[in-house]
Amino acid sequence: MNPKLPFQIRKRQIFSLIIFGILIIFSQIAFSIYKKNQHYQKPQITFISPKVEEIILAEFNPNDLDENQWKNLGFSEKQIKTILKYKEVVGGNFKSKEQFKKCYALTVEKYEQLKDYILLPENNSDFKNNPSTYKPDENKKLNIKGKFNPDLYSQKDWENLGFSEKQSAAILKYKSYLGGSFISKEKLKECFMINDEQFSQMSPFLILPNKTPENLANKFEKKKEKEVVKINQYFDPNDLNQEQWQALGFSEKQAISILKYRDKILKGSFKSLEDIQKCFMISPEKFEEMKPWIKLSAPEKQKEEKPTIAEKTDFSKIDLNQITFKQLQEFGFTEKDAAGILAFRKKLGGFITKQQLLETYDIDRALGEKLIYISKLDNSNVPKYSLADAPEDWLKKHPYFRYSADKIIYYRITYPDDKKIWKFLKLKPEYEEKMRLYIIDK
Repeated sequence: MNPKLPFQIRKRQIFSLIIFGILIIFSQIAFSIYKKNQHYQKPQITFISPKVEEIILAEFNPNDLDENQWKNLGFSEKQIKTILKYKEVVGGNFKSKEQFKKCYALTVEKYEQLKDYILLPENNSDFKNNPSTYKPDENKKLNIKGKFNPDLYSQKDWENLGFSEKQSAAILKYKSYLGGSFISKEKLKECFMINDEQFSQMSPFLILPNKTPENLANKFEKKKEKEVVKINQYFDPNDLNQEQWQALGFSEKQAISILKYRDKILKGSFKSLEDIQKCFMISPEKFEEMKPWIKLSAPEKQKEEKPTIAEKTDFSKIDLNQITFKQLQEFGFTEKDAAGILAFRKKLGGFITKQQLLETYDIDRALGEKLIYISKLDNSNVPKYSLADAPEDWLKKHPYFRYSADKIIYYRITYPDDKKIWKFLKLKPEYEEKMRLYIIDK
């Protein structure tokens, strides 16, 4: 307050300050009274747990699922990769719940949650006894994204559409039979691998004419007339080979399947007409056509009359790394088994141990054990490498190394030492043991 100001002004200032002070005191008193009358409650804190997405389960075949469908079942990306890799290891398809359960990406709790919805037999023996029962669902919805020309589709495109690998290969084989083009919707519908439901789904999107041009239709009608087979003589289905089944009007694929059904599932022979009727490759109409001409030999008589084929080859002198396709057949293996053994040997670069022959997928194990007991093995010419020096192409193609190839190539850039690379790989003992067969000891 300035003492030089006139008295009247100073008097007003003092009066204003007094009033302002009184107002402050009253406001403090009023606030204290208000505060005493208030009753505060502690706020209730509730924790909101993250919403767990409910998994809606329905029947499924684990052989038909893609990555997104596995994800919808509640699996992580890492688990899905492991499951798909395991599926490759067991031959490309799960054959039973028992086999699927062994996948180490699957917990006991998760399996229990899914098991009642899995469209697979309980164990492998059930699958072998009746494989036709566990065919994938042929009526599932196809993955059609828009109009397409089926003539331009590769096998991978057909698989992406919703067909299995074998179905896709058969569709392309049918296209080849037609001369490299499906020609028309009418002709595509005749492909035996495409059922009516699947064709009706595709039809609106096909870039093909509806009808076959007359000049081509006549050509195929003539061809069909030539292919019609009329059975007019008696035959014993246990004596027929692949060509003879085809002569009865079956396709190459059907004939192979019938022989596999007879030799593998029925242990070498049809015992009754019912056995033939149950073969899923023989339609009811075809069976009725064949039935009057079938003359089945009695099993006992059949065993007596079946000539024993004397082995021309001395298998005790045969090297398993040199055995040929014909020699494998001579020993008793089917064409498929013989081809499988040679293909697996080629992928390995040669067998290091006799037991490796038995790892060939789906061969006659009893016959394989007999062969490895009799024959010898020379593995001196089988290529071996160190992990640090093995060619990249060899690592990526070899059945034992291909799943670890990228890791090996990555680790050896920094640590070109086998001991360290083995340490970083952290493999299961059984896998490492197999891989070490092809590694040079340093």
